[in-house]
Amino acid sequence: MVEESRQRLDRWLWHARLVKTRALAAALAASGYVRVNGKRIEAPARAVHPGDVLTIALPSTVKVLRIVDFAERRGGPATSRRLYEEIEPSKPPAIASGLLAKRKSVR
Repeated sequence: MVEESRQRLDRWLWHARLVKTRALAAALAASGYVRVNGKRIEAPARAVHPGDVLTIALPSTVKVLRIVDFAERRGGPATSRRLYEEIEPSKPPAIASGLLAKRKSVR
């Protein structure tokens, strides 16, 4: 795709088709709902690099993505999926059934 070693966060979010417009990408980055390698980001101009892990809190889900590549311009959905690999968010540890309070049956 692109031979650059870094790209602006808002531009990458838009190219990866995670938001509809570049302005929305900048607003998402500035809102604090994006983390790069675990650190909260509040600047849309923050540079990201291949290998960086993004945690993005979207309205209905949380996405954890590893940046694989950059694009020079916004492409179609198939092209944008090549820019990242999705990582499963870590699930909270299961609670042992013996630690849970037992319910009394109500009749």
